[in-house]
Amino acid sequence: MRSRGAGLSRRAFLGAGAALGALGAIAPSRLGQARAPAPFLPTDRLTLAAGPLDMRLLGPDGPATPCYAYDGEPFRLIRLPRGARLEATYANGLHEGSSLHFHGIRMPNEFDGVPPLTQPLVEPGGRFVHQLPLDDPGTFFFHPHCDETGQAGRGLVGVLIVEDPRDPRFDAEHVLCLKDWRLAEDGSFLPLTEADGASKAGTYGATRTCNGQPRLALDAPAGGDVRLRILNVDSTRVMDIGVEGGEAWLIAVDGHALKPVKLDDLPDGIWRMGPAQRIDLHVRMPASGAPVTLGDYRASDVYAFATLTARGRTKPRKGPLALPPATLPAPELKKAEALSFTLQQATDAAVQELGLPPDDPLAKALVASFCVGAATYWSIGQVSWSAGTRLGLPPPLARMEVGKSYRITIKNETRFPHPIHLHGHAFAVLGSSKGRLPLHFADTVLVQPGEAVDIAFVAAPGDWVFHCHILEHMETGMMGWFRVV
Repeated sequence: MRSRGAGLSRRAFLGAGAALGALGAIAPSRLGQARAPAPFLPTDRLTLAAGPLDMRLLGPDGPATPCYAYDGEPFRLIRLPRGARLEATYANGLHEGSSLHFHGIRMPNEFDGVPPLTQPLVEPGGRFVHQLPLDDPGTFFFHPHCDETGQAGRGLVGVLIVEDPRDPRFDAEHVLCLKDWRLAEDGSFLPLTEADGASKAGTYGATRTCNGQPRLALDAPAGGDVRLRILNVDSTRVMDIGVEGGEAWLIAVDGHALKPVKLDDLPDGIWRMGPAQRIDLHVRMPASGAPVTLGDYRASDVYAFATLTARGRTKPRKGPLALPPATLPAPELKKAEALSFTLQQATDAAVQELGLPPDDPLAKALVASFCVGAATYWSIGQVSWSAGTRLGLPPPLARMEVGKSYRITIKNETRFPHPIHLHGHAFAVLGSSKGRLPLHFADTVLVQPGEAVDIAFVAAPGDWVFHCHILEHMETGMMGWFRVV
């Protein structure tokens, strides 16, 4: 449901506006869309084939688990330079329909990978070609956008790193993908979704891994500077990322640089990240050669997912290594149109039975039944995405104008956190009613129970989905879309 208003105090909003004004000086405003040149001239071509892969997630001597992966590689990693033009062909080797979504990349809408909104479903054995301008450096990832609970839940996730030659030199770099798995003792999958989980915080896995292992042993020189690219690719779990034993700074969120923030200066000395969020940390190893531990501190039983051990030695530097500032469209807050959207629980009976006008090109488009949940538990306002037997598209949450600035207040009236993702845009996170967030750019923001978060962006043309990235929440109603014309 759409309404005017803001969840932040006037003082907080004015402070965010002043900060964003300063940010605009280093983030030149330009039209929000990423538009590939015509004709599109790829600098890099690749095929990403989704298919089965056995993994031993319960230990090297344990039973094999039948997972999914791209190109037969767990957490398939792609590195390309900033400015590359990627032609990526998705080949569906699964037994059911699927698609490929490059999460966090600003791209032409037709390559966003959301059936039936932006493209047809890719049937088994089918292909779809994506043309992606990689203008924004950072840490991104890719995954299906149909039956995500089932397909991503079985491991169908990859990492895309867009490298910037302007970055400072680190002594070591590690990419860390955090994911839980729903496994039985024989290595088979337990049900990846259950009604009690989908209608509450989500259905959790009990086998926790980093890059598919219980924990990682990593190397870095004593006194050295380490760049950690940490991705929460889990379907459900919110994590509190902390560092013990060394200095650590937050230097990027969702791939986009921000002024380094000392981790110890954040609330509780951690960064809280929901599914689909990514952070880059700069960790300075102790000159003494003592180890550094990385962990999720959200529960009393801390999950230490990696340890950095000193190998060799280098001369320590002072202060954090800052990344080059992000060059993203800077919204004009004084001219921005204000909208408000409320995250709510819902039922099939309570959901508004709204439809697209008959003359809309998408009026008769149906979401594949296996792409959605069996029931409706969630809504944005009282508008819910397709679920159960309701397979038609709902009307857009908002109609926007290309190149216009929008400020959106996301209000969470539920008892559970929701990581909210907007496709095709990098938005400015202006602040939180709880005062816990620094100003930064992101594509996904975690909204806590009872919290209001303000974001702002320059609208890019297309039909863009806006949804919770706890996958069961998305598939049981908490997804909508914006039409930008």
